[in-house]
Amino acid sequence: MIFGSVPTRDAVGCILAHSTKLPSATYKKGRVLDAQDVAALAAAGVEEIVVAQLSPDDVSEDVAAERIAAACNGGHLSSDRPFTGRVNLHAEAAGLLILDASAINEMNRIDPAITIATLPAYEKVAEGRMVATAKIIPFAVPGDLIAQAEATISRGLRIAPFRSRKIGLVATKLDHLKPATMDKTRRVLDQRLSASNSQIVGEERVAHTPQAVAEAMKRLQASGADLLVLFGASAVVDRQDVLPRAIEAAGGSVTYFGMPVDPGNLLLLGDYQGVPVIGAPGCARSPKENGFDWILDRLLARIDVRPEDISGLGVGGLLMEIGSRPQPREKTEHSKSPNVGAIVLAAGKSSRMGPRNKLLETVNGVPLVAHAAGAASLAFIGQTIVITGHMASEIAECLDGMDVTLVHNPDYADGMAGSIRAGVAALGPDIDAAVILLGDMPGINARIVQDMIAAYSDNPSTLIVAASADGRRGNPVLWDKRFFPDLMKLHGDIGARHIIAENSHLLREVDIGDAARIDLDTPEALASYREVSDPVNKS
Repeated sequence: MIFGSVPTRDAVGCILAHSTKLPSATYKKGRVLDAQDVAALAAAGVEEIVVAQLSPDDVSEDVAAERIAAACNGGHLSSDRPFTGRVNLHAEAAGLLILDASAINEMNRIDPAITIATLPAYEKVAEGRMVATAKIIPFAVPGDLIAQAEATISRGLRIAPFRSRKIGLVATKLDHLKPATMDKTRRVLDQRLSASNSQIVGEERVAHTPQAVAEAMKRLQASGADLLVLFGASAVVDRQDVLPRAIEAAGGSVTYFGMPVDPGNLLLLGDYQGVPVIGAPGCARSPKENGFDWILDRLLARIDVRPEDISGLGVGGLLMEIGSRPQPREKTEHSKSPNVGAIVLAAGKSSRMGPRNKLLETVNGVPLVAHAAGAASLAFIGQTIVITGHMASEIAECLDGMDVTLVHNPDYADGMAGSIRAGVAALGPDIDAAVILLGDMPGINARIVQDMIAAYSDNPSTLIVAASADGRRGNPVLWDKRFFPDLMKLHGDIGARHIIAENSHLLREVDIGDAARIDLDTPEALASYREVSDPVNKS
């Protein structure tokens, strides 16, 4: 391929290198110029133009990308139509992405012009998710290089689809383990199995002894279970502990114990008459990702798990902390003099209020959003951030003169989660915790915010403080910085209630009365609130 400037009159059949605007039209880069295009360019006074000229053995960018995508497809992948030298590949089924990393690296080293980028190996993907993209950098590449790339990456990517399995669950009992915890464990396992349409076909809760577990395994396997999951009331800490001894007592074998993934170190893998057996680590009782997920997903995709597969998981095996762990690897205590910030959510469209933006409505002569921002900024908060979206300029005008930082969320229509993420991202590095306030709660004042901060500061093991009314949680909620990564993962219009539920032992509630649950989403609710608190302004 020849690249560079040529006289415009000689550019017929060449590829335009840069978008060019003419009085009557705009020619985008990549356009193959014809005689009419060249005449228009000349008429506009363009005497020279930068183009690419293909040699006879060159392959154009779209064709080259299409060939790479087709060559790498080892099964259950679909390709988009090529565009500007790019072809995206998508999963045709839910499952795991299996790839030949060495082949991908080798192909990417043939020439910088030829590239493919993928998700990580063994990534769990839903049907339709993009898993890789083939991209040709210039407008064309020599045909012999494309042929070499095709041969190198041949069938280097595939999806191993999840296949439904019949799960037998054995859970052991000890006095300290509550039935409610065992019930939750089953629900969490059900959630993990949903992507593969697998089902728990039998559950046995038995004594925490090798013989009791072994007999339960035999009964479940005989009833048709093709994957056994063992949850011990006490964690496995040795190859001679209850669960590994149970597998051997049943006539099975222990394949591997321990894994370089944290959380998930105490995972046990075995086999019983051709049926895989997983001894689950304690962290598998939590829905958060841990090493148990990695091994379970492979077995649900019918991928054999060898000892070397497990021992090779250390790089990338340090996962997020699970707050409910009995012995967290990070200290859960915080400073007794924390620097607390505030995030006021003021981006929503308040659609239930009709044509009015509820945050601009006044109570006692003050806009609702100013009540919330004032409560934060007057409570000796280290940093107050107000997230704007709908009618951002009008919201900003209401807060003029206040010591707050405005952060605009352009995706406010997608739901509350985006505003929470924007607020957390804007917090300074010195912030130890943040109070998240809703913009439409005029009953929240500086004293309430201070009381919540005091509840947090007084107990170094308290990491979440939620306002409540008569035992029912409401808003605001204070979050220790340990949970900022979890808040950054929220999506849609779902709040963070599930995070509180998973970490209830780190929660303290502060009863602030009705102010915690005031809901001013409708004109009727606003009028009713004004009737009581703002008799001068009832309309």
